[in-house]
Amino acid sequence: MADLTRLDVAHQAMETAPHDDAARLKFFERLADSELFLLLESEPDGDNVTPRTFDLEGGAFVLVFDREERLAEFVGDVAPYAALSGRLIANLLQGQGIGLGVNLGVAVSSILIPSDAVDWLCQTLDQRPSEVEALPVEVTPPAGVPDFLLQALDSKLVTAAGLAPLVYLVGVTYEGGQRGHMLAFIDALPGAEGALAQAAGEALTFSGIEAGAIDVAFFRASEAIAARLARVGLRFDIPEPPKTASGPSAPGRDPDNPPRLR
Repeated sequence: MADLTRLDVAHQAMETAPHDDAARLKFFERLADSELFLLLESEPDGDNVTPRTFDLEGGAFVLVFDREERLAEFVGDVAPYAALSGRLIANLLQGQGIGLGVNLGVAVSSILIPSDAVDWLCQTLDQRPSEVEALPVEVTPPAGVPDFLLQALDSKLVTAAGLAPLVYLVGVTYEGGQRGHMLAFIDALPGAEGALAQAAGEALTFSGIEAGAIDVAFFRASEAIAARLARVGLRFDIPEPPKTASGPSAPGRDPDNPPRLR
């Protein structure tokens, strides 16, 4: 079915295998990464938004849709909304006892996500791998890394567009003989280290792998170790950010100025 969204596909995989934790994690990862259209009570007032809440089974819910036309189909008319990432909506709702109604009645991914699951998602998104401060004594090609993790890293790094040009996955040995794997970002933008570490941590967490299983480090291309990383590492290229039109942005479009719930 060509009109299925990525969220639809992830939801179907979860429903087909209800006891598969990996499928469930993948759905929540897709939900967090998706742009969602949050149904509002009224037009945004500057940076303030007032979601329309519904009393449904299990408590209060706000409604989100992964396509504008799905929101319009549910409402049956033009309605105010804010376009926000799933992770931002979850953060706004955290601890408020409000759940998420996703694509209710208008798509195969129709689902009610209770407030405790929203809180769990926020806590899961906060997990990060360790950042390495000491230089490794040896770097080697990565070994024994499962394909599903490589695919998860490749997909997740798209969300880090513009924060660094590339990253290498390598095997690493530290002083004292401790061994593991490391993601080495090259020429990251100043201040982007936290966001890149979070993206890496989410790829691990939503793959069912403990966030501390892979370390994260940051190097400049001019450092001697960068040449060693290039020789033995598995390279992931991070895309440039898409060009956007200039002018005022709608609530939720500016990550440095998130909306506030009223």
